Amino acid sequence: MHDDAIRPLLRGDLDRVRFLVEANAMFPPEMLDDMTAPFFGGADDQRWLVLDDGQVDAVCYFVPEAMADRVWNLLLIAVDPARHGEGLGSALMAAVEHELAAQDIRLLLVDTSGTEAFARTRRFYEQLGYRREAVIRDYWAKGDHKVSFAKSLS
Repeated sequence: MHDDAIRPLLRGDLDRVRFLVEANAMFPPEMLDDMTAPFFGGADDQRWLVLDDGQVDAVCYFVPEAMADRVWNLLLIAVDPARHGEGLGSALMAAVEHELAAQDIRLLLVDTSGTEAFARTRRFYEQLGYRREAVIRDYWAKGDHKVSFAKSLS
């Protein structure tokens, strides 16, 4: 449905990506310049994708796990809150999974918060076939547990 709108991140997308990160309360948007510098420098060990169907309304960032065989980790996915529920996040996840599976990647990991504010996010991953593998108590902050999901790609 949105496949033709998914492409790699461009420098000109950063202001819109900052908005998406801030609107979803992901992390301080000022961190984006340092996070994207290796990608824009040609690093092949990380990927940034956006969904752009007129404007960038979704973004994701994923990297390989350094100490594992063919395992990658999705570190960020954010969708414009005004477009939640339209399938943009699912389309991005499908693109990530397709790209990694084509490279013979075995496993994709995703971590999120265990707070009530992220209940919808956890349901999203479960609906996409991710298994809840672990909970690390008080990881993000006192009372905010890290919930880890995984999906086999091979």
